[in-house]
Amino acid sequence: MQFPESWLRSFCNPPLSTTELAETLTMAGLEVEELRPGAPPFSGVVVGEIKEAVQHPDADRLRVCQVDVGQGALLNIVCGAPNARPGIKVPCALVGAELPPGPDGKPFRIKTSKLRGVESQGMLCSARELQLSDDHGGLLELAPDAPVGQDVRVWLNLDDTLFTLKLTPNLAHCLSVYGVARELSALTGAPLQPLAFPSVPVGCTDKLPVQVLAPDLCGRFSGRIVRNVNTRAQTPQWMVDRLARCGQRSVSPLVDISNYVMFELGRPSHIFDLDKIHGDLEVRWGRPGEQLKLLNGNTVSVDEKVGVIADAQGVESLAGIMGGDATAVSDATRNIYIEAAFWWPKAVAGRSRRYNFATDAGHRFERGVDPEHTVEHIERITQLVLDICGTPETVCGPIDDQRVRMPVRQPVRLRVARACKVLGMPLTQAQCSEALARLGLEVTPKNTPDATPDAADGGILEVVPPSYRFDLAIEEDLIEEVARMVGYQRLPTTPPLAPVTPRVAPETQRSPFAVRRALAALGYQETINFSFVEECWEQELAGNTQPIRLLNPIASQMSVMRSSLLGSLLQVLRFNLDRKAQRVRVFELGRVFLRDASVPDSDRTVAGVHQPMRVAGLAYGLVDRLQWGQKAREVDFFDVKGDVQALLAPFEADFEPAEHPAMHPGRCARVLLGGQAIGFIGELHPRWCQGWELPQAPQLFELELEAVLQRPLPQARPVARQQPVERDLAVVVAEGVTFAQVQAAITAAIAPNLLQAVVLFDVYKPQAQSARDGTAAAAGVSGVRPGEKSLAVRITLAREGATLTEAEIDAAMQAAVAELARRLKARLRA
Repeated sequence: MQFPESWLRSFCNPPLSTTELAETLTMAGLEVEELRPGAPPFSGVVVGEIKEAVQHPDADRLRVCQVDVGQGALLNIVCGAPNARPGIKVPCALVGAELPPGPDGKPFRIKTSKLRGVESQGMLCSARELQLSDDHGGLLELAPDAPVGQDVRVWLNLDDTLFTLKLTPNLAHCLSVYGVARELSALTGAPLQPLAFPSVPVGCTDKLPVQVLAPDLCGRFSGRIVRNVNTRAQTPQWMVDRLARCGQRSVSPLVDISNYVMFELGRPSHIFDLDKIHGDLEVRWGRPGEQLKLLNGNTVSVDEKVGVIADAQGVESLAGIMGGDATAVSDATRNIYIEAAFWWPKAVAGRSRRYNFATDAGHRFERGVDPEHTVEHIERITQLVLDICGTPETVCGPIDDQRVRMPVRQPVRLRVARACKVLGMPLTQAQCSEALARLGLEVTPKNTPDATPDAADGGILEVVPPSYRFDLAIEEDLIEEVARMVGYQRLPTTPPLAPVTPRVAPETQRSPFAVRRALAALGYQETINFSFVEECWEQELAGNTQPIRLLNPIASQMSVMRSSLLGSLLQVLRFNLDRKAQRVRVFELGRVFLRDASVPDSDRTVAGVHQPMRVAGLAYGLVDRLQWGQKAREVDFFDVKGDVQALLAPFEADFEPAEHPAMHPGRCARVLLGGQAIGFIGELHPRWCQGWELPQAPQLFELELEAVLQRPLPQARPVARQQPVERDLAVVVAEGVTFAQVQAAITAAIAPNLLQAVVLFDVYKPQAQSARDGTAAAAGVSGVRPGEKSLAVRITLAREGATLTEAEIDAAMQAAVAELARRLKARLRA
């Protein structure tokens, strides 16, 4: 919220400098985000009156003006403004004056000069030349009563400071200049200028019938008819200036009056063109199919969740948000209807976002506007209408005030002992009562029988919030108010006295940061993505047909919570490919959200939602950057498998064929650790490659983070004195047999105290033979028939503390061959 300091001080003027005033507001929770001057620096500019303006003898667009600046003699000034004419008062920069700096940052100094042979003894200024606005269509015309010769900065009150407050939602009562002044008076003790709303004379009995059909939308509705107003009148300069310094441009007298009262008192209101209203008004919820063209030119559709004001022909206004174009006032308006209402905050909240715009009125109503002073504020608006737009024929009707369902102010109890405990400082009941009373709250002591009025351990205060405080509902709200009035700077700095016991992480578990470093060492870069994703990602990439939906998504394409990290990584890949990236390695540690009815509701969990952490990675493009030492090769399944093995080391993971909705059916594996499935690894499904418009398929993996964090406890072993024995074994098996099956058979056949390792080092498959060669010939050459393959493994044997004998080695190898034959129908390769 922005406003000028002078307007604030007209209501409450404490003996504080501008800086001290800003500090006082900030320390009370009304953060002053910015202080800036009301006008740029310039000097030597006074009020001048043009006495004569004649055509320049040698220039069609220039005039030679005689200007009175209060020095006795008239100044001869050449001016090219189209509105330079006798009788007007304008800013006149005297010789030696300094105008605001230009684009180069240097001030512009006025000197005596000649323009087309005529001497000019100064400069007549436009608003743009003084940097007061962007208007450069002519000279800035001042009010007729402006004193000639007076400094323009003094006359226009330009030595003012603009305050910009950054208010939290609970400070809605400070969304007006008077509301801030009320807080300032409570903080400093400076007197607050009382408001007076004298009733204007009623000259007719006309009333516009209004029916409030939705008490849950509108709690109070007040309105008045005013006839025969002059909408072509000019908004007074003082009002234009104040609105401009609040960041609001002048539109028309009636609109300016409504905006002015909103900034002054925090009361949004609306002025209808009475002659454009058809029949009676209804205040109700919208109906499906109804449409309204708004004042901003947009046409919106309403439904039963949006409040409206309607007449006999249709919707005329969005309740508490914006008026309609059909009943807007214009220069042709003669009769008006002034409306001020109390709209329930919950009935207005979020409605503007449905239409992708925000208004000052909606911003205030959804936080709460005082319901008790609608009549008084209509009186204020009416008086301004009479002062600015009134004519001898102007008459006002009586105010029609309907109190349908007003908020009930519920008392809130404050325990002084509780306030002391929360704030960490000693307070008496008298201090708390005085602080709350300064804010205009009704405070009643409710002491226990054995407590004294000032007992910090037994005092209880019952507080009734005023009608403009919608934020005071629980005890903690009152404690906050006490802290603001006492002063946050007075809260003691007390170090914690509780014993602190460090939590030492177990040696068998590493931190998530270690996982991040390990993946970074493998060449991956970390990404951070939203936890809410597109619904189609869940169905296509995770096979999740019932994702957890968001009640209020920030965007339509982010409507569900993710159950997999793969979609987020593919989006990152697509983003990089659109920017011509050739090689992408990314990973993410993030939380996923799964439906699980067994999860209870607690301080760390949400009922029915399991939220485990996962780590996922994506590799795309070349295995390594282009270089001369090796040929370029695209990353494949086994490259990423190696990265996963390095990440899980020293644990040895098992991989078995599997299927995953996001991955290629024949190029996907389930990752097992200790027999437990911990995730998947594989190539992206061709269908999704086409859907994401990827030139080639990326390799993906997604693992449970809890499993990745596990680490075995290191154990010391002596260096073996006996050297291990290595034996190579080549077996012929069916083409569908995997090395994992071969390894399992060998492990089962050889005693654990003998077997150290089984490593695959060669795979052979016969090439397709021509029909005339024959199967027998092919088998005779390699010993491997079509539909078979040869796997060559190296078996390492060793026994601790003793050397293996040839007999033991042969027995182990024969047992391995026999088990392979029994399990897999394998045979030794010829």
